[in-house]
This record gives sequence, C-alpha cells and structure tokens, in this order.
Amino acid sequence: MQQERNIIVIGHKNPDTDSICSAIAYAHLKNMTTHSHHYVPMRAGEISQETMYVLDRFNMPVPNYLGDIGAQVCDMEIRRTPGASKDMTIKQAWDFMAETDAVTLAVTEEDRVIGLITKGDIAQTFMEAEDSRFLSRMKPRYRDIADTVNGTIVVGDGDDRFEEGKVLVGAAMVERMQEHIEPGDLMLMVDRVENQIGALEKGAKVLIFCLGAKANEEVIAKARTEKAVIIETSMDTFAVCMEIHKSVPLESFMLKEDIMTFRMDDYTDKVRAAMASTRHRAFPVVDSNDCYVGTISRRNLLGIQKKRVILVDHNETSQAVDNINEAEILEIVDHHRLGTLQTLQPIYFVNQPVGCTATILYEMFVEKGIEIAPSIAGLLCAAVISDTLMFRSPTCTLKDKMAAGALALLADIDIEAFATEMFEAGSDLGNKSEEEIFYQDYKKFTFGNTSFGVGQISSMSADELQEIKKRIQPLLRHECGKNGVSMVFFLLTDIRNSSSEMLYAGDRAEELADIAFKDAPKSDGSYYLEGVLSRKKQLIPAFMRAINLM
Repeated sequence: MQQERNIIVIGHKNPDTDSICSAIAYAHLKNMTTHSHHYVPMRAGEISQETMYVLDRFNMPVPNYLGDIGAQVCDMEIRRTPGASKDMTIKQAWDFMAETDAVTLAVTEEDRVIGLITKGDIAQTFMEAEDSRFLSRMKPRYRDIADTVNGTIVVGDGDDRFEEGKVLVGAAMVERMQEHIEPGDLMLMVDRVENQIGALEKGAKVLIFCLGAKANEEVIAKARTEKAVIIETSMDTFAVCMEIHKSVPLESFMLKEDIMTFRMDDYTDKVRAAMASTRHRAFPVVDSNDCYVGTISRRNLLGIQKKRVILVDHNETSQAVDNINEAEILEIVDHHRLGTLQTLQPIYFVNQPVGCTATILYEMFVEKGIEIAPSIAGLLCAAVISDTLMFRSPTCTLKDKMAAGALALLADIDIEAFATEMFEAGSDLGNKSEEEIFYQDYKKFTFGNTSFGVGQISSMSADELQEIKKRIQPLLRHECGKNGVSMVFFLLTDIRNSSSEMLYAGDRAEELADIAFKDAPKSDGSYYLEGVLSRKKQLIPAFMRAINLM
C-alpha cells in the first residue's frame, strides 16, 4: 500500500522573497488547518541574498529545490517484491514468483542488484537442458539438490557442489551400468546394493536413492571412503528426473550484465523510452544509495499518479517549475495578471490586486482565526516590504501597509530598520557571478509570438547599482536568445529615489522600449525611468501596449 504523498507548495522560477516566504507560510497554514495531507514548501530556483537574510533572521530552513515537477518513479506504484539470493534455486524462485504473482525477480546481494531473472529465462533454461551434463555445468549445492527432490543427505557435505559428471539412471545390470559411468557422475538408483557399490567403485560422485530406498552400512562406509554423497528420497525415479534440474542456482543463468535499473527520482519520460527498448516486462528500482527497492513494469506507467501542487506568487507557465503541465494543480494564490496556466478541473484560485502574495496569506490567517507565529509573521512582513519596495512601489495598496504593520508587531521588528538591513543584504552581490546576479530575480514573459525576459535588482544605494550595471551590461547580449527569448531587459531599481535604469539587448529591444517609454531619457545603452519601480504594474503593461503597436 502506497503511503500518502506530500502536496507541494511552490513559487516561481528565480524566486524572490515573496515567492519563498509565501510558499513556507501557506504550507504552514495548510498543515495547521488540514490534517488529511502534508504540505511541503519547495523552491524552483536559487535563493537570493535578500531571501537568505530573511530566512536566517527568522531561523527558517531553506526549502528543498525542485527543478522539475514531472512524474517520477517514486510516483509510480512500485512492486515491493523482496530481492532473491543468487543461491536461490529455480524451484524456490518459481514457487516464490507464484506466491507473489511476479514475472521478474531482482537478484540482490547486500541490498545491491546483481542480477535479474524472469519466468521466461527459467523456461528457456529448461528448454536448453537437453544433455545429461547440464546439471554439473550449473554447479548446484548438494543440499539444494536434496531439497529439490524432497530428500535427505545421508553422507556428504551439503555445501559442496556438483561440478562435473553427468546424470544417469542406474537401473541396468551392474556390468552394463558400469560401462557408462565416469568419475564424478550423479546416479539415480533404487535398492540394489550391488548397483550402489558398483557405481561407487567406478567413481560416481553422487547417489540418489529413490522410492524410499535406504543405504546400508556397507554402502555408507564405501561412500565415505570414496568421498561420495548419498541422498535418500521417497520420490520415484521419473519424478526425480523431472525435478532435479530445478536445483540449479539463479547465479548460474541470471542476467548479470547491462541490467536496466531505475532510480526513485528518475522521470517517467526517461523510463518510458528505456522500457520500449528492451523485452523485459519488469525492471528493478533502486534508491539514492543504489539499494534495491522493488520493481516497476510498463503497466505501472498507465496508473501513475501526478504530483499534486499549490502555486503561489505566479500563474504563468513560463514562470512555473518545469513540466508543470504534468502535475495536478490544486490551488493558486497570486497577485499578478492572469497568465497561461490551464487546469483540467476547477480549482481554488485566489487572485487579488495587492502588492504582495504575503498580504493575501495574512488575510487568510486572520479569516481562519489562526494565530501567526512570530517567525511566520516575520517572513510575511519581509515579503510585503520586498515586493512593495518598502511601500514605494505603485503596486502597494492600503491592504499591504496594514498587513505589514500588523505582521511587524507580531514579529517584533522595526520596519524601517529591518527593510534597510534586508535590502543591503540583497544588494551585496560581491560573491556572485554576473549570471547569478542576472537570473536572481528574472522572469520570462510571452505575448503572442513575442517572448522576452526581465531581470531586476533593487538597492538603497545608487552607487552600488552603478557597480552592478558595469558587471551586467556586457552580459545582456550574451543572454539574449537563451530560454527562447528574443529580447532581454534589466531593471536597476533605486529604492530611495523611486526610479529605475533599464538596460536592454535584442534586435527589437530598443524599438520596444522607445514605444513603451517614448519620453524617457536614453543614454549609454539604457533608459532612465523616473518613478518606475514595479515590473508587474509599470513595465510589463507598457511593453504589452507597445508590442501591439509594433
């Protein structure tokens, strides 16, 4: 029986503080109000310096990374069939397959997969067992031979193996029988003492007495002298002939090379393609330590369960974690324009024209009468301050200011001092590469046939922004064309002066900027945008209108 799967709460790619903090806070709220499932916050990109400062300040662990939400092996119904020992006999394996309704067994040693055996392999092995030396080539242990024919070892070491010779039925007269015996042979016999002695004299290694025949003291003494093995069974000779080959160990004919295994975190598109290239019906699954878990088959692909997810702070396919269309979206909580995501059925969708997703979550806590812990209040307050640029952004509403004030009291922080520390931490990018800075807060937008990307860095220091500009500007053209975008823009936002400098690259980027901000001063490959702080409310709407005019 599969255990209850977690429900993932996640923000957009290249997550900002609102995206991370809202995912953590909403997962916390859901876990407090819903006890039938467990909600886990995750992230779809690297954590920014600003967000890291916030998480450290409130002793909150960084959510685990999830770069692709496509179905994985761990989402499949895994058949938890125990691994088989390489010393297991065909009879034991066949009986075990019958009990577990399995057609494939993984052969394991210390939890590692060392072989694979199928019912088809077993059947083929018997079809190829056409000569009397087949058994010795497979080298079964004497105890396994005895167990397979329901026998008992009277003389000999059960751990030794039958490694040479052929299988004969000793039913002829002694002289005639001895003409065919060679040293090392295995003889099926009844209660003729002269035949038993004669076989041992010619070097027979194993005597199996059928039909309940018993070895007398003379035969036992002779066997010990010749270092032979005696096994007694109540089965008749024909039955022993039919069963004895089932004593061979799996190690002798299992598949040992090029075993196709899948890991728990492998994606099903890879699994599907790999399964199509081989005849096997079931395949071993291993965990991150390469320890055997169970098996999966093609049939398991049909009933695979999609990952269940709640999205916060976005509703655009281009901004969502990879393969979002393969997941089951349960809820969306957002404050942006309606995007391109589609669902197969109605979902709980909250979208409000406020400056921050965290403001919406604060209202949810209040509506449900759930007390907000100081650490969660701190995260939500930080998100509001970050997304509204300490209430300077045109996206900021009265709701945002009221929420931030209430949350600051709960978290015991001074908004002005905390905001300064947070923004300074976010703009301290000395240890980051140009690519890391560029993609720290980067989003892709698509309108019709036009796709472009916009990155943004905010700081309280104009001098610091100029240093970032020197590092970022040479990178823009190099990044243009990646990820399916034809133009890229980068906003250097001065929080204190409520303005932004916009860098650009791409064949039609300047044309788009000229139409969108025709009166903006332009110099040195950039535009000075007075009063522009919000990518969502000021930049993107202007670009949308401009694209319609191009």
